[in-house]
Amino acid sequence: LIPSLPYCSSKRLKSIVFSFIPILTWLPSYPIKKYLLGDVISGISTGVMQLPQGLAYAMLAAVPPVYGLYSSFYPVFLYTFFGTSRHISIGTFAVISLMIGGVVVREAPDAMFDITAGNDTDVTVLQARTEARDAMRVKIAAGVTLLAGLIQFCLGLLRFGFVAIYLTEPLVRGFTTAASVHVLLSQLKYLFGIKTSRFSGPFSAIYSVVALGSNIKTTNVAALIVGVICIILLVAVKEINDRFKQKLPVPIPVEIIVVIISTGASYGLNLSDTYGVDIDSVAIAIVGFSMSISMAKIFAIKHGYKVSGNQELIALGLCNCAGSFFHTFAVTCSMSRSLVQEISCIYPTRGASTTVYKHE
Repeated sequence: LIPSLPYCSSKRLKSIVFSFIPILTWLPSYPIKKYLLGDVISGISTGVMQLPQGLAYAMLAAVPPVYGLYSSFYPVFLYTFFGTSRHISIGTFAVISLMIGGVVVREAPDAMFDITAGNDTDVTVLQARTEARDAMRVKIAAGVTLLAGLIQFCLGLLRFGFVAIYLTEPLVRGFTTAASVHVLLSQLKYLFGIKTSRFSGPFSAIYSVVALGSNIKTTNVAALIVGVICIILLVAVKEINDRFKQKLPVPIPVEIIVVIISTGASYGLNLSDTYGVDIDSVAIAIVGFSMSISMAKIFAIKHGYKVSGNQELIALGLCNCAGSFFHTFAVTCSMSRSLVQEISCIYPTRGASTTVYKHE
């Protein structure tokens, strides 16, 4: 909140600017010697995790994978300046990507571009149609993202962030648990290497599970083995980090290790070629804010600091508005990356802003 100061005074102007750009508050007092090493390690871990997630969630958003990388950079950079949470990781997120994908596929379906690989279809013509479809889908995703960002920004200016006080801890934890289940169900088909139709609307998660069960015989064993091994490694090393956190100088960056090993194994064993391992703006704006403020409040309560709902709305709005001009799709807080970011903290009082860390 802006303290009560005389209007048209330099102190009031400074207070307004500092409340709108929180980085001006904590950056001058950042203790480099105490926090820099841990911040760099944690930032690298989260950043490396963000890259494959950006590629994967772009597929959920029905846009080419490279646009997931764009969405993992431009909005992230802006949140560093305007965000108030010390721990959440802003970027691509499965639920928002699925919502974007539902709009994109509805407005630019394959049938609109006659993308069929018939015997009489020239490869060049088919490629041109696919490129035209992808270009249209990118424009739709960027347009929805821009509108969602404008809605969030305007709600922030109108002080709509007050609704955050009604997000009690049980409600927040229930919301994040439900989102976690939704994310888990949306990723199952990739774990089993099964190709199923895309579902949207109510009960879409249930339909996805039913489709997965119907096609379980087509499971890609190679993809399943790689996925299970990665999960076992992640769980095992997490337990090691928790049990021996007092003895380890820094947490083991298992996310980086898993990405490197799985990518190297896929390339070295030629898994791709050999085994085939492969509502709109308003709803997106509200769900994106709800996800972000929910995780931010959980970390704020746990680590004893406060976050501003209004400023989070403004920050998310700016991230989405500016990002849309670089053809990104809507972003919000990622639960998995935020947890990795918090776990990799060496100092419990450390503050973070995505892959660039901040302190107060």
